[in-house]
Amino acid sequence: MSDFNGLNVAEHLAYEAAQPWPEATRTHEQTPLVSFENVRRDFGTVAAIKGASAAIYPGDRIALLGSSGSGKSTLLHLLGGLDQPSGGAVEWPALGDPTQLRPGKVAFVFQAQSLMPPLTALENVALPLLLLGAAPEEAQQQAAAALETLELASIAGQLPEELSGGQAQRVAVARALMTRPQLILADEPTGQLDSATAQHLMDVLLAALGPDTALVLATHDLAVARRMQSVWRMENGVLEGNL
Repeated sequence: MSDFNGLNVAEHLAYEAAQPWPEATRTHEQTPLVSFENVRRDFGTVAAIKGASAAIYPGDRIALLGSSGSGKSTLLHLLGGLDQPSGGAVEWPALGDPTQLRPGKVAFVFQAQSLMPPLTALENVALPLLLLGAAPEEAQQQAAAALETLELASIAGQLPEELSGGQAQRVAVARALMTRPQLILADEPTGQLDSATAQHLMDVLLAALGPDTALVLATHDLAVARRMQSVWRMENGVLEGNL
């Protein structure tokens, strides 16, 4: 069986079943931000997503738990409108026109380095507001405030290559929060960080979220997954349900 973060699948499932998981507190009276039904995504003969169905509501905190290659990233790309399904449907009932999802309503935090190399930390954080038409001075003022909130004021003038992995990821979180998005999709944001730095990043991210901002965070880290309210499990392109 395939390896899963140091455990084979059977060992992982046995471990998972023995642990207490957070209890979901979602209310279904609200209009979903995203709903998807029987979604498939094929790359040639490879089925990356196999008929996934679920919905994401305002305020949801969802961990998308699965091993590398299980389809987590592909699903996040579909939910954020970065990719189109091969079958089924993805809709954004509470967000409206899918061509206007980014950079305002939906924000991404990626595992890999995603900051613009020629821009300072401050300029990277200000970029989404500039893309939405904000005045440069206003965008930089708000970016400076966001960096200070995330304890990053001292590195505002540094380039991405001068930042540690943890600093770069916190800058990426600050950038994602700049437009006050209704949905944040985070793809293994702690995957390249040590345990202490990963937990600090989660502290920062969860503390900065508005009460109605939904977060879907793909991870293979059980400690990170337990910080969320709901856990979806994905393996071999199959969304196995939520806990």
